[in-house]
Amino acid sequence: MIETLPLFHRIAGRPVVVLGEGEAAEAKQRLVERAGGMVVADLETGIRAGARLAFVAHEDAALAEACVERARSAGLLVNATDRPALCDFTVPSILDRSPVLVAVGTGGASAGLAKQLRLRLEAILPQSLGALAAALAAARDRLRQRFPEAGDRRRALDAALARGGALDPLDEGAAARVEAWLENGERGEAGVVKIALRSDDPDDLTLREARLLGGADIVLHDPRVASTVLDRARADAVRISGSEMPTGTAPGQLIVVLAAPA
Repeated sequence: MIETLPLFHRIAGRPVVVLGEGEAAEAKQRLVERAGGMVVADLETGIRAGARLAFVAHEDAALAEACVERARSAGLLVNATDRPALCDFTVPSILDRSPVLVAVGTGGASAGLAKQLRLRLEAILPQSLGALAAALAAARDRLRQRFPEAGDRRRALDAALARGGALDPLDEGAAARVEAWLENGERGEAGVVKIALRSDDPDDLTLREARLLGGADIVLHDPRVASTVLDRARADAVRISGSEMPTGTAPGQLIVVLAAPA
């Protein structure tokens, strides 16, 4: 079970408190400025300006704890460098393909591990990923016209963005095909699919099973199905367990509905 909720927080044009000195504080200042935030180096000034985030990079432990306590009492969320026990939030290693951002975090366990994972992803994800995202954003109104139903839109996009699909994100030419796809794109797979689980390990799902589960509108499941498997479904998918399973459903089986019944 995850212990933190990953979020993307807009700070452009807003004050953010950064306290401390040396390389750690300078790194946090660059991070805030890169996202368009306004660095405030004094806590009381930041509080009066309406800051909601604070970075504390003091080397002295007592001073760091005092600043964290004061910031929290004023309602700020705090990140304290190298002091995970004092952190309300942690800073991930960021892969930038604007407007696509991929954030890799370890909950403060190891910044080095997060960095190395991000570097691996840098070699995989093409620079064209940002252009694809921008093209899809520009086509949002046309996409709604082409697929008026939200479920149809999601399934069409899932099919197009899947590996080998018309808009495969790892294909550098995908952005240039958005217009053609809008003219000819299909709705994608729909219907009801049964998945017979082989174990409680989600890695034992086939690629197709993982894709179907990840795109499901409704997931009916035996109560004995492991939460690690169910977590592969969308968080907003409807989940139905236990007595509401259809008669004859095998133990440990999932039923994935890819379109809400009429």
